[in-house]
Amino acid sequence: MDADKQVCGRYPDSQYVELAVEIFGMLADATRVRIILALRDDELSVNHLADILDKTPASVSQHLAKLRLARIVSTRQDGTRVFYRLADEHASQLVSAAIFQAEHSLGGSPRHHHAVDPGDTVDGRGGV
Repeated sequence: MDADKQVCGRYPDSQYVELAVEIFGMLADATRVRIILALRDDELSVNHLADILDKTPASVSQHLAKLRLARIVSTRQDGTRVFYRLADEHASQLVSAAIFQAEHSLGGSPRHHHAVDPGDTVDGRGGV
């Protein structure tokens, strides 16, 4: 493949398939999925994430380090504090799609298929 050609990565023979599998592997952990959900709307410190997830800061920090190496999260330093945020919207979209797929596995009509009123949200936090 020529480096100057734009190649769609969404074909079965794409060079990106193996990298996509690595991303799924990185997301195949409940704590990391919860971190991504917590970071959807805001940047947070390790301690704040630990409180939200009811985990130790050391545990959350280890998961964040993996997510940072995978370029799923990025950081901003403010004095001695480090704040984490999603590097882009794609990890959040992947996690949302996986949760929507999980809702389908329960049978019936998944909640995300219902019309959402402004006061009624899928996640209970004002977002879908």
